[in-house]
Amino acid sequence: MTEVMPSGLVVVDKRAAYRPATPTTPNANDPATHLPATVGTPTAVPGDPNGLVLEDGGTGPPWPRSTLSASPWSGWPAEWATPSLWGRFQALTDTAWACLDLNSSVLATMPPYLVDPSPSLPADWINNPDPEQYPSWWAFIRQLFWDYQLGEAFVLCTARYSNDYPARFHVVPPWMVEADIAGDGLARYKIGSSDVTADILHIWYQKTVGEAHGHGPLEAGAGRLVAANALARYAGTLASAGGIPNAVLVHPNNLSGTQARDLQSAWVEARMSTMGLPAVLSGGIDFRTLSFSPKDMALVELAQLNDSRIAVLLGVPPFLQGLPSGGDSMTYSNVQQLFEYHWRAGLSTKAAAVMQALSGWLLPRGTAVELNRDEYVKPGLGERATAYQTLYNIADPTTGERALYIDEIREAERFAKAAPTSTLTAGVLQ
Repeated sequence: MTEVMPSGLVVVDKRAAYRPATPTTPNANDPATHLPATVGTPTAVPGDPNGLVLEDGGTGPPWPRSTLSASPWSGWPAEWATPSLWGRFQALTDTAWACLDLNSSVLATMPPYLVDPSPSLPADWINNPDPEQYPSWWAFIRQLFWDYQLGEAFVLCTARYSNDYPARFHVVPPWMVEADIAGDGLARYKIGSSDVTADILHIWYQKTVGEAHGHGPLEAGAGRLVAANALARYAGTLASAGGIPNAVLVHPNNLSGTQARDLQSAWVEARMSTMGLPAVLSGGIDFRTLSFSPKDMALVELAQLNDSRIAVLLGVPPFLQGLPSGGDSMTYSNVQQLFEYHWRAGLSTKAAAVMQALSGWLLPRGTAVELNRDEYVKPGLGERATAYQTLYNIADPTTGERALYIDEIREAERFAKAAPTSTLTAGVLQ
């Protein structure tokens, strides 16, 4: 039987050719005491690769193609996890996903600007590098930082200016790119059968000479991701099973399943009908309260510690994800400084690595593209006003030139960009 899939893949089922023409008589081995391979036909080959043949069906439809996903079969244990996707993907926990989302979203909100550009330098990509793929620069840079934190990011040039620098480009998912080290020690990149080495930028989180692919922090913390998923499944199983009982009834004799259920039902019925009245037990039945708490049984502290380490791996202060900080309680003063710490300890290094790589690929030597961190770490209006006043009062005693002028303050605060209305006065918009 031949079937053409929507992606263009031709599947030929040849299993019928390998089935015996007549029913096979099983041997005398007992399936309960013998291995499955010794019960069937002696010539059977489990997992015969010739039973399924994949043939090239020619050019299929354009991307995106259909994807393969793993699913459990009828005998798959319920507590076993299945890989969400095949290929160069990492299974993310909710904490890892939230940290990646926070870092990439914050970096994407920082406006880009050019440093020392030539007046004639074409760089309209700074508004949107590929209008056919993205609604804005924000979408491009967020996707770029997301892939970078997972280990590596690829940017593909699709159009160039007359000076041969990239004019249009977009992020390519890492699983689409085939990277290899050639005999000359240089990297070669392919997408499908096309060599894109001359048009692709490879930005890796960590990589050594001779390696084709980069490594990310979650690769080092893979064990913690597995543990976090296991703890999440354990907590879910605990909740779906009815939680933890706070007490047990102990009978001196061995009870059958029916007798145990009858005793349990009688206890519940008696307690519901005599709410607040003391219980009366006879026949040797003992009521015992369990000493462990649901919090201990759910391993809450262990799960929080594991999630905190995942956040630290991604450069996110655990407090920003609602996790214990591991120290004293946060005060208002150091909460104000938390964003500054997040930038200095986690985001600044990522921003420097990615933006320097983009600058070397997109711009001539001596020109760079950077991100304005002030959108994330700038202090409150009162502190900014005090700093502006101090700078305004600093003047050259000879020329009278001031360190900062009122027009520059208004421009920095975007006062001139506010549109006055009946409820919004000029200079309020930030």
